[in-house]
Amino acid sequence: MALTLRNARAGDVPVLVDFNIQLAWETEHKRLDPTTLTSGILALFKDPSKGFYIVAEEEGAIIGQTMITYEWSDWRNGMFWWIQSAYVRPEKRGAGVFSALYCHVEQLATEKGGVCGLRLYVEEDNARAQEAYRKLGMTRTGYRLFEVELR
Repeated sequence: MALTLRNARAGDVPVLVDFNIQLAWETEHKRLDPTTLTSGILALFKDPSKGFYIVAEEEGAIIGQTMITYEWSDWRNGMFWWIQSAYVRPEKRGAGVFSALYCHVEQLATEKGGVCGLRLYVEEDNARAQEAYRKLGMTRTGYRLFEVELR
């Protein structure tokens, strides 16, 4: 499998929307509003300080994606890159697509400098994803995620 990894472009938005809808349903049984999601993705393209998407292509077709967002750490005087919205087409899973995306992100972060680490969150019951992250050298932290939705 010959993969091309690149930053996503505005023309990729329909695929990014589709992948995120699939991801939300598959992992959380959550239905996303396509209009809100499209606006959210476009906002990222308009304001790079929010983050960026990377896509994996095979023979010109996007088969995987991940989004990177940023979190400043005063404790480390550096930026964490959060790996989010990671999705690989089901028929391409297990073929190293996410690993390639992850390694690309790790290389970009290292080259950029000032990035103190990579983080992601994963559904508690998603054992397959957790094992994939462990194989890439990630370790589980002692943190639990809490949130409140304001809209």
